[in-house]
Amino acid sequence: GDNKGRVGIGTGKAKEVPEAVRKATENAKTKMIRVHLKENRTIHHDIVGRFGAGKVILRSASPGTGIIAGGPMRALFESLGIKDVVAKSTGTSNPHNMLKATFNAFKRSESPKSVAAKRSKKITDIVKNNQIKK
Repeated sequence: GDNKGRVGIGTGKAKEVPEAVRKATENAKTKMIRVHLKENRTIHHDIVGRFGAGKVILRSASPGTGIIAGGPMRALFESLGIKDVVAKSTGTSNPHNMLKATFNAFKRSESPKSVAAKRSKKITDIVKNNQIKK
């Protein structure tokens, strides 16, 4: 990740560790995705991601909450640049499936701009209505 909203995951196999890390890094760079962040610190809305038997629930958090997530998800959020998020993983403890489920959640997330475009409304209407509901 670049700490600015872009992150990727990859795997690599080799006989020596440095070569495997290099291959995994190259693989991750090709699979990078953009995640829209709210105020450059958290996600815009709650999301559920699934992959195989894995299920992750990502919730946006208020400032100062920090990263409340287990295992590999914490490293993913830190490299992405997210500072406040609450995440729960259910169904599997396999790190690969947890990360793939988290990526599935990120792909399903939407920015207020894209939601406003789909509904033919202004961004302020979408954000204002979202805050009233909570």
